[in-house]
Order: sequence, then structure tokens, then C-alpha cells
Amino acid sequence: MERPKVTMMLEGKRVSKNFGGLRALREVDFTVGRSDIVGLIGPNGSGKSTLFNVITGYLRADGGEILFNGQEIAHHQADKIAKMGIARTFQIVRPFREMTVLRSIAVSALYGRAGRSKLSEGLQVASKWADFCGLEKRTTTLAGELTLAEQKRLEIARALALEPQILLLDESLAGLTHVETAQGLELIRRIRENLRISVFMIEHVMKAMMRISDRIIVLNEGRRIAEGTPEEIVKDEAVIEAYLGKAHT
Repeated sequence: MERPKVTMMLEGKRVSKNFGGLRALREVDFTVGRSDIVGLIGPNGSGKSTLFNVITGYLRADGGEILFNGQEIAHHQADKIAKMGIARTFQIVRPFREMTVLRSIAVSALYGRAGRSKLSEGLQVASKWADFCGLEKRTTTLAGELTLAEQKRLEIARALALEPQILLLDESLAGLTHVETAQGLELIRRIRENLRISVFMIEHVMKAMMRISDRIIVLNEGRRIAEGTPEEIVKDEAVIEAYLGKAHT
């Protein structure tokens, strides 16, 4: 029997997650296609990072399905999901503070999808991703000595060294200056256009989300309340009431 064609790279169907009596995710549906840039927004506590944690195996869903290239992954461990091709960054940067930038990236290169085992190979791959993320002049610097913007780029370089098909970015632009935000957006564009990697991103900087996203999904109190183009989302009454506010629109 011919297998059905897979049109979406990442798909969630009625995904739910509870913490005791708290329903953090309530039957959330989502899709990310190939080479998509999809934004995920909502008030603090709406379930955005929880959804990322469930997708990447750091938390186990209490209900629903998560499909990656048509394969169910909701009950896989985080390391297996990463090696399948889903990489992520974290809202709070987590550098190996006493390790150089190059070696920090090499750790990911050695434990990624390619299955490299030689340090020399890992360092070679790490050098490529350091260059791609604008860290070529900081490769011998300890990660703990980087600026916030550089640490966020290091997080992205480490994720890319896993050789993912889709990259989940959790507030990679938060706390940056206007110039640094513009540079971050350009990096995300190059990830999609040069590498053909899909991007699913959480961000509160709405101007940035409007400029970069193909579609935006909105969560509130664990529910998906809207989905559409940036232009559609800023006009959606439910989104305005729950998140954007009249002044923003």
C-alpha cells in the first residue's frame, strides 16, 4: 500500500500537558512545514515554552500526537528527538562558561545526527558554524565572557551543529538592542534561505515577529486562540484582547 504523502515536517494534534491541577496545554494543534518560519506568541504563562519542551522530549505530553516527518515522537527521549533532526535553544542561555566557543560548539557536533567521534572532526564542523553565526573572531574566547547577544548566537550555533531539519528558538532576540535584534533576524533568515532549515520561534518582540514570520500561532491559557499571517494576527480581536492590546494595533 502506498504511504500517504507527508506535507508537514512537524505537526501536533490535540497536544495536552498537565501539571497536577494546572492544564498548561489544552488540545493544541500546530504545524510547521518545510522551510517555514512560524512564530509562537502569547502572554507569559500561556504554555509556549511548555509546548517546546513537549516537542523536544524534555516533558512528556499527557495527550495528543506529535509527528515529525510523519513519525510519532511524543514518547521519545530528548536525545533521540535531537538526533532525529529537531534542535532547540533555551529562553535562558546555558553556555559551558569555562569552555571556549569552538569547543562548546564541537560538543554538539560530536553528539549530533552525523555520529562523529573524533574531536578533530567536531572542531572542524564547529568552526563552520561559528563563522555562520558571526562568532569567527571569538572562537578562543571562553563562553562565559561573551556578551548576551554573542551567547545567544552561540546557542544557535550549538543547535545548528546538531544538523537539524527544524530549529526551535525560545526568545533568541530577548534583551537585545535594536541593532542586535536586526542582526538576529538576518541570521534567522539565512538559516531558512541558505540552509533550508525550518524555524519555530517564541518571541515577545512583536515588530521582529511581524517581519520574519510566515505564520503566527497564538496561545492563551494553554489554548490556541488564533493562527494566521502576521497581518491577520494583529487584527484578530481575540489576540488583541488577550495579548497585544489596543495601543499596539
